[in-house]
Amino acid sequence: MQLQGRVIAVLPERSGTSARTGSEWKSQSFVIETHENYPHKMVFDVFGADKLQSFNIQLNQEILVSFDIDAHEYNGRWFNNIRAFAVQQVDPNTVEAAGVQPVQQAGVIGAAPANGAQAPFPQQPEAAGSADDLPF
Repeated sequence: MQLQGRVIAVLPERSGTSARTGSEWKSQSFVIETHENYPHKMVFDVFGADKLQSFNIQLNQEILVSFDIDAHEYNGRWFNNIRAFAVQQVDPNTVEAAGVQPVQQAGVIGAAPANGAQAPFPQQPEAAGSADDLPF
């Protein structure tokens, strides 16, 4: 799976020694936020010193993350694990050009819609002698 977004948090690197093999390991978590009208956030892990170095993920960087999702059980509770296997840097200028649009504000009652669409209730001409401007 893939998700594109801006890096909003770089969490501290973790390291240790494998109990089985005795080899050193490194892992780091990152948080990205999408550019939708209702942005989503996702935290993902990069495992391995070689991947951490080659991906070179920086704060506020626009990236495309390819990842796998797996779950594991611990003491009767289940936890998701999202691990990146590829990270590509994305030009931030292409995000705006790709059609990410800001949220449009609701218009004023009676104002014409900005995009040329017709209002849902066309204004009715006022009846002769009626002081009431309600449509019913």
